[in-house]
Amino acid sequence: MVKKNKELEVAFLGGVGEIGKNMTAIKYANDILLIDCGSTFPSMDDTPGIDLIIPDFSFVKENLDKIKGIVITHGHEDHIGGIPYLLQECGNIPVFGSSLAIALIKHKLTEKKINMPKLNVVKGGDKKNIGVFGVEFINVTHSILGAFALSITTPAGVVFHTGDYKIDYTPVDGESIDLGRIADIGNSGVTLMLGESTNIEKKGTTISEKEVGITLQRIVESNPDKRIIIATFASNVNRVQQIINICEKVGRKVAFDGRSMVNISEMAKKLNILDYKDNTVVPIEEIKGIEPSKLCIISTGSQGEPMSALTRMANGEDKEVVIGEQDVVAISSQPIPGNEKAVYTLINNLYRRGAKVLYGSLEQLHVSGHACQDELKLMLSLVKPKYFIPVHGEYRHLKKHEELALSMGIPKENIKLVDIGNKIVIKKKSIQFSDSIEAGEVYVDGNSNVDSLVLRDRKQLSTDGVVILLLNINVENRQLTSVDILTRGIVFDEEFLEEMKILTEDTFATSSYKNESERGGLKNNLKRKISRVILNKLKQRPMVLPLLIEQIKEKSEDEE
Repeated sequence: MVKKNKELEVAFLGGVGEIGKNMTAIKYANDILLIDCGSTFPSMDDTPGIDLIIPDFSFVKENLDKIKGIVITHGHEDHIGGIPYLLQECGNIPVFGSSLAIALIKHKLTEKKINMPKLNVVKGGDKKNIGVFGVEFINVTHSILGAFALSITTPAGVVFHTGDYKIDYTPVDGESIDLGRIADIGNSGVTLMLGESTNIEKKGTTISEKEVGITLQRIVESNPDKRIIIATFASNVNRVQQIINICEKVGRKVAFDGRSMVNISEMAKKLNILDYKDNTVVPIEEIKGIEPSKLCIISTGSQGEPMSALTRMANGEDKEVVIGEQDVVAISSQPIPGNEKAVYTLINNLYRRGAKVLYGSLEQLHVSGHACQDELKLMLSLVKPKYFIPVHGEYRHLKKHEELALSMGIPKENIKLVDIGNKIVIKKKSIQFSDSIEAGEVYVDGNSNVDSLVLRDRKQLSTDGVVILLLNINVENRQLTSVDILTRGIVFDEEFLEEMKILTEDTFATSSYKNESERGGLKNNLKRKISRVILNKLKQRPMVLPLLIEQIKEKSEDEE
């Protein structure tokens, strides 16, 4: 039996002050429960060459003997994308999630050849004891099937995590948010609520997913002689289901294009959460014999991703689909902030190939999966938490959610705005900050992790170029025999190149070259002096790389 010490700790490893790589740790006594382990996608401006950004797992590794499991709110990348890397570093941690979330995780682990942990499939209403924690999984509606809120019972009180949600009274799959159960939990007493904040700036309520279905049906029915191509998120199985239903109604075949679209639709079919007749779906490789007016292609690429199916089509690089005047392309999403340029480039390229293109500013082709202000108010009124921490948002979102909670009567001293690395301690009569934990970002490039210094160098190379100083040195007499200067991404005239060669020779002449330490000093002097000259003359800051090439003079025939 766990000794009741009345203290509950909550540590934030990601998902606060940002949208992405969500990860939270709840600790009571010697037990820790992890909630989600997500990733976020990099931007070319801030993280050039990086494939993925995941949380720093230092806290988990330091407390590995206390970790009892990880519970997943839903299967989006910002909630599960970091799990393969977590398990790779931290070993076999039990995972709990919906059938779709677990299937997606299993696929990731298989691809990366990571040993399978104990993967536990749960459904709405299930209750699991995980260490000292009693976790209840509560159905919520979101833009992916199998999304949960979590009610976590501890000896210090109940923690309620909303997960990502919206209140959709007419969900496509019929699985409504369980407001009755949430109200029961609130009436029983909730110590702490962690509430998602993504759409806090939007008034009113989020439109139902069925509204998108109405738009898509009108597009299909009003273009009976055209081939229809619809790009959407592969994980939005409800939207894919609506498209299939429309196509079956009008007698169109469906083909999936794009790796994630094919994989997720196959998973969903096997799990019986995507339903269609056996002859409805055809492989993308077999579409050439189908009349354009009898075909609908559901593809990836709604965000203009460089390697996605729709981008390949727009660039004329897709082996199976050649875009032309026979095509109507509907982009069923809104650009994620930062993706606008890529999306509009995609649209322009589709137009250039003759297609008719429909997108967000022209049609109701997308609805959010996140709650707006009125829904957030309803959640707060049902849960009635003593303490409240807004999560899943940039700092401006968290601040606005705090203001909303204040308007609902929660005292200011009972609300905390947190950042990554913060730890909150809840005692019997207070909520307060504790010592910070080691947390932050880890940059994944291929199979390697990249630190901030490498990123800094990449940014410098991409904006200012590089200057390489090749110093050819006779090892026997330690004399400089020649200097070559190579540049990439920056241009020097002959006069300036000669000036830098002379400066390099003078710096070498006034430096010692006896041991490794002195060689390091020579390189630093060269970097500093050459960088200063370039900055003063050209107002540029390229990376300067001195390379010392030691040469052994070959003996002549007479010397032999």
